[in-house]
This record gives sequence, C-alpha cells and structure tokens, in this order.
Amino acid sequence: MAVPHNLFDENISFAEYLAVVEKDPEHGYEYLNGRIYMMTGGSPDHSIIGNNLGRILGNLLQGRRCIVYNSDVYFQVSENNRVCPDVAVSCDPRDRGAQEAIRYPSVVVEVLSPATEARDRGKKSLLYRSCLSIQEYLLVSTELPIIELLRREKNGFWKLYTLELPDTVELSCLGVRFSVAEACQDTSLVEEKYQR
Repeated sequence: MAVPHNLFDENISFAEYLAVVEKDPEHGYEYLNGRIYMMTGGSPDHSIIGNNLGRILGNLLQGRRCIVYNSDVYFQVSENNRVCPDVAVSCDPRDRGAQEAIRYPSVVVEVLSPATEARDRGKKSLLYRSCLSIQEYLLVSTELPIIELLRREKNGFWKLYTLELPDTVELSCLGVRFSVAEACQDTSLVEEKYQR
C-alpha cells in the first residue's frame, strides 16, 4: 500500500496513524506529536551496528528475564508517541508477550543516520528522557566509532558520556559491559587492528 504523501506533511490523529500501520504492515511508521515518519532502510554500517548491539546485549543477558528487541518492535513512549528504536531492552514483565508495542524498556539505542539524526537527538531524545522506565540511552554514530551514553542519575538529571575506541560501554541498569570496538565490529568505522 502506498501511503499518501500528504500524511507526512500534516498532523494526523493517533487513530489515523494506527490505520496506516494496519494497512501497511510491511513498513514501520513512527508517530511523534501528531506527525508520521516512515522508517526507511539504512546504510550497511547502520545495519551492522544495530545487529552487533542486539547480538552483544542478547548474549550478555542470556539466562536473565530481559528481552532484546530490534527496530521491528514498536515502543509506545506515551499515548500519542510510538517509535521504533534500533535496539530496546526490557526486563519488565509487563512487556513480556506484548502484542502491539512494548512500554517499559530500560535501555534504548538509536543508530544515527543522516536522515534521522536530528529527530533521534531532538524529539525522540526528549521523549526517551521523559519515560521513567528508561535508565540509559545510547546514540551510536555511523560516521565515527563513537557511542554517546546518556544515563539517568539519582537526582533525575541525565549525564552524558562520550565513548570512543577502545572505551567500554557500561550499562549499569543491566549490569553489562562491552567495548565500542565490539559494537562497531565489521564496519568501515574501525581499523583492521580492532577487527577480530
């Protein structure tokens, strides 16, 4: 189904958005403050990084009651905002068996691309930081081997850590660690010496 182009240029209701998703299940659509955004394909490095992070987190969390989701799963951030993070981790039993969307992830990851970076750093970042279940948020560059980790502090403020090769990413809410090099493995971003 082709989505009418004007839907991308005007505000629509959440019900209208759900109708688009139902009529076109082959594509992902984000809904942010009344606007609809079709999720398009990314670069090879974008795909590799997303897959690396999903695999790394899945392996580190094996045997725990946590689920690692990819961008095929919707995250209902609030009643009028639904997004598709590249990776999300939920250890909340309320997300187990979710039919339409998860609601309580503790970690979300956005792999940045030129087409989505402004939205990932802007509107989506504000939404993620307003969601009480999210404790850590990763922004992963596809242009440099850099991961920005935003962590919710005890006072409710967020702290930013900029990590480069060969730094270690520590997701304290999950009790796991991995290197930036592992996340960027097999991409054009890392030199041969960092490849396994």
